[in-house]
Amino acid sequence: MTISVRLKEERARLKLSQTDLGAVGGVGKTTQINYEKGVGSPDATYLAAVAQLGMDILYVVTGERKPTPTDSISADAAELLKAYECVSEDDRQVLLRMASAFAKVAGFG
Repeated sequence: MTISVRLKEERARLKLSQTDLGAVGGVGKTTQINYEKGVGSPDATYLAAVAQLGMDILYVVTGERKPTPTDSISADAAELLKAYECVSEDDRQVLLRMASAFAKVAGFG
C-alpha cells in the first residue's frame, strides 16, 4: 500500500471531502486529488496541519499505526481510562481518591 492510498483511507476514516482535507492542509482540491492518485506527495506543513484533525500521520507515511495509550493495558483498564477521560476534573479527583483507597485496602498503597 502506498502513501497515496493510506492518505485516501485516512480521509475516508475521518469522513472528510477532498476539498475539506485539502483546505486544512493548505492545498486546493486538485492538489489533494493528485496526492491521493500518487502524483506528488504532501509536505511536512500539510501533514502537520491534517494531523490536527486526528489523521494518523505515522500510518500515512510508514504504514504503521500510531500506538494508542490503551495498547499496552487490559480491556478493563482501557474501559476505566475511557470513563475517566469523560468526566469533569472534579470527578476525576474523586475517582483517583477512590482508586487510591481501594489500592490501600488491597495492600498496594
